[in-house]
Amino acid sequence: MTALGLDTSNYTTSTALCSLREGDVVQKKQLLPVAEGQMGLRQSDALFHHVRQLPDLLEALRAEQAAPIACVGASDRPQQTEGSYMPCFLAGTGAGREIAASLGVPFYRFTHQQGHVAAALYGAECLSWMEHPFLAFHVSGGTTDALLVEPDEESLLRCRVVARSLDLKAGQLIDRVGGMLGLAFPAGPALEALALTDDTPFKIRPTMKDGCCHLSGVQNQCETMLKNGASAAQVARFCLLSVEAAVVSMTEHLFATFGTLPLVYAGGVMSNTLLRASLSARFGGRFAPPMFSADNAAGIAVLTAIRYDGSFLERRG
Repeated sequence: MTALGLDTSNYTTSTALCSLREGDVVQKKQLLPVAEGQMGLRQSDALFHHVRQLPDLLEALRAEQAAPIACVGASDRPQQTEGSYMPCFLAGTGAGREIAASLGVPFYRFTHQQGHVAAALYGAECLSWMEHPFLAFHVSGGTTDALLVEPDEESLLRCRVVARSLDLKAGQLIDRVGGMLGLAFPAGPALEALALTDDTPFKIRPTMKDGCCHLSGVQNQCETMLKNGASAAQVARFCLLSVEAAVVSMTEHLFATFGTLPLVYAGGVMSNTLLRASLSARFGGRFAPPMFSADNAAGIAVLTAIRYDGSFLERRG
């Protein structure tokens, strides 16, 4: 028997099946198509593309894993905060409810952020952390959040934002700087490859307020550097080191506030090798493999399995 998870974010259509017995995860996902020169999609366009892509992904998923589906879960909103909503999640939620109703199996709702945290725990082989409070970062195109995560009987994980970016998000910054440099959207992997060709020793002091960061100034600095003749590699490196400096300061604030609780870094930006090497060396934080860092439905499938079968966490933790 398997648990089916669906996640339809503003970047990626994602599907995953988690075996209830072995705990193995199979996933199929596809980036949403973005026209050259554009920095994302309108919500109506994202919803349209999810509706088009979901059937193909589900067919491919079932071709690889044909075990019966015992339960279905989907992300229905970005975060566990009042008013959190994005239309793109209607695609996965609607499809999940339809599948569950047709099969006569339970349907469970989670948030996109819960899915990211659960996927990181699964990928880093530390699902047992779900039984106690821990710290997490969710750093992506739409989010730069530091979280206090606690067990919750109803929702499994209660993710409370305790620090965040007060303006531009890290993924937005990376994509905008990538756009300046002529890189395709999403720009993360190409910007990283460019940054790794440079070794300029920048001294960066992040702009912080009560543990929260400001990143919009970094975009302005990158624009100025480019106009003043800095190479594309230097600009890319400065951008990523600025994100690193902000996350370092946020992490230090978390430890000062909550103590040295276990720490996991989640989200697509955290698949960056430069950031992973620095942050793991400084703080000993755990990282998932890139396939469980970027947008994916694996975490939703795992949470669905745990919600359906309480003994799943004991076996896999």
